[in-house]
Amino acid sequence: MWLATQHGFYSIVQKAPQEYHIRARFRNDLDNLLQLCGLRLEVHCWEQADYRYRIIANRKEFLAAMASLAIFLDYPNFKSRIAETPDQREKLSAFHEIWHILAQLQKDESKAARR
Repeated sequence: MWLATQHGFYSIVQKAPQEYHIRARFRNDLDNLLQLCGLRLEVHCWEQADYRYRIIANRKEFLAAMASLAIFLDYPNFKSRIAETPDQREKLSAFHEIWHILAQLQKDESKAARR
């Protein structure tokens, strides 16, 4: 699962029962998440991995992190919040690009459905 949040961008996978890897391209994103949810987990650095930084969490820790992200969601427009957040602002153009690509796919799907 990908999560684009005001605190960071995360790729989350379940590697084994009760073992979740919360992965990020930027360490600061994981530091933000840990601070937000109050968990004391190690941030691992795997230099050769596609997502260099990872937190390995059990189910309870994973759910605490997800709940914290939901509890602190307090903005009416995601891209505007990213533009206002100094340590996330560098991702804004990527989020705009993703938005445009998915909007185009939506248009294409709508056209196909009308045929």
